[in-house]
Amino acid sequence: MTRAFSINIFLKDGDPEGLRIITQLNKTGVGVVFNRSTFAESRKDEHFGRPGVYVLVGSSEDSTLPIIYIGEAENILERLTNHNSKLDFWDKAIFFTTSNNSLNKAHIKYLEAKLYEIAVTNKTATLRNTQAPKKASLSTQDETYAENFLDDMLLTFPVVGLSVFEKVKKPAKKNKLLYIKAKNIVASGYETSSGFVVCKDSQVCSTETKSIHAYLSNTRKDLLKQGVLAQVGIYYIFTQDYTFNSPSTAAGVVQGRAANGRTDWKDKSGKSLKQLQEETTG
Repeated sequence: MTRAFSINIFLKDGDPEGLRIITQLNKTGVGVVFNRSTFAESRKDEHFGRPGVYVLVGSSEDSTLPIIYIGEAENILERLTNHNSKLDFWDKAIFFTTSNNSLNKAHIKYLEAKLYEIAVTNKTATLRNTQAPKKASLSTQDETYAENFLDDMLLTFPVVGLSVFEKVKKPAKKNKLLYIKAKNIVASGYETSSGFVVCKDSQVCSTETKSIHAYLSNTRKDLLKQGVLAQVGIYYIFTQDYTFNSPSTAAGVVQGRAANGRTDWKDKSGKSLKQLQEETTG
């Protein structure tokens, strides 16, 4: 179960899209978020010269998935300065360090490897890393410290708009499952606070209508490329549970056409998601 937590976001320049310093009460961990366009000014902040783990974030016109690069450095400023001159894809960076320099090289290599493992498992981003980072060997005490630090990082990422490391949330009850039955396929899924999850082994139409939105078509291509969808006979199947940003995107991917997820997803009794939501709020 996700734990409750408080977070403080300090807008150092007074700009919601500028340099943001993120802390939690009674924690030494510090998160720093900035846009590449402000790097020249943001880099003057004291946290940049410390050891930490970072994620570079960008996008591509050819994909609906964000592009990320995960790294670690004993001096964040030196590494990001190098990336600023040599890597073109990124437009935002997020890094984590500490206020007391308690992270060492082994810690940050461990954290880098863990973030990479999560990204590979989730398949919700295109990774720009050319090779998998190796996880450092830690003592039990240091591993516990690193895992607690990782937990705080994972809580913070969605707050600053990066959801690629979020775990798929399981439904509280099986009767919360919703279904789409169309064109000889059957898919199941459920709503969560993070979006709409389509369940593993759900079937997907392998063909698309001519009027399908480019976004939906590109999303399907991305999922095939990532291995989230696999060809099985005349249709595709989901190889894992997968979270979409809305029930309509999920329904459109499943059916290969523009769709209204609130009416297309239905429970076993035939009630649509829209009806169920109206009953809850009525």
